[in-house]
Amino acid sequence: MVRKLMYAAVLAVIAVLGIVVMGVSAQASDRQTPVDRDQYRALINQCRYADSARLRSECRAAVRNTYRVGEGDSALDCRTYSGVTVCGELTLSKREAACVQHSVKEGLTRRRSEVECYVFY
Repeated sequence: MVRKLMYAAVLAVIAVLGIVVMGVSAQASDRQTPVDRDQYRALINQCRYADSARLRSECRAAVRNTYRVGEGDSALDCRTYSGVTVCGELTLSKREAACVQHSVKEGLTRRRSEVECYVFY
């Protein structure tokens, strides 16, 4: 009899934990910004240009935590230069930021400079 009560209690706890976990997952996806599949792919792909393995990993984790595939986000700033598409605000290193400043002084637009300096430096 005690064993049956223990099993019932364990099953009840498992059921409650399952409901709580599902609720937390649903809340997390509600906080993520929906973007279309191409935008999500561009966000993940642009992480490969971060300066180190750690930064690349952090970038991909940030994308997964911030965005989810759904309807496209027309407010997300996506642009393609030199065959590379990036979306959103780029986190530039000091070297990349200096490259942007130099390129803008030379006459390149800031948007293009950010993409090219992020990718090539």
